[in-house]
Amino acid sequence: MINTIWKARKRNFLGLPWTFTIYGFSDDRLYVKTGVLNTREDEVRLYRITDIGLTRSLWQRIMGMGTIQIYSSDQSMGDFKLVNVKDSENVKEQLSQLIEKERENKRVSSREFLGVEEDEGDTLN
Repeated sequence: MINTIWKARKRNFLGLPWTFTIYGFSDDRLYVKTGVLNTREDEVRLYRITDIGLTRSLWQRIMGMGTIQIYSSDQSMGDFKLVNVKDSENVKEQLSQLIEKERENKRVSSREFLGVEEDEGDTLN
């Protein structure tokens, strides 16, 4: 059983939770449940999330929503979006803190090489 910290329905363009998609996260995973008759549940472990972003159109800002972009190294989920999330700035911040905590717990580090490319035959002098 998952100890859910946050759970919400995807909202339609009017900001109403009349969809069949549920987003949620616990202390170690983020999940997306979709469907009514045929259902699907996907999850990604938080330590596999490499970056997150937030976009808010004018309409989303008026309705108090936003879209959280998730970039992950997960094979099945890859990069995906949590669309029309209510109170998206706070949800993104809470998720970001949980991701960092889980990466520290798992001792996972991401190596970023900015503008440096190496070939097998190259040597640095």
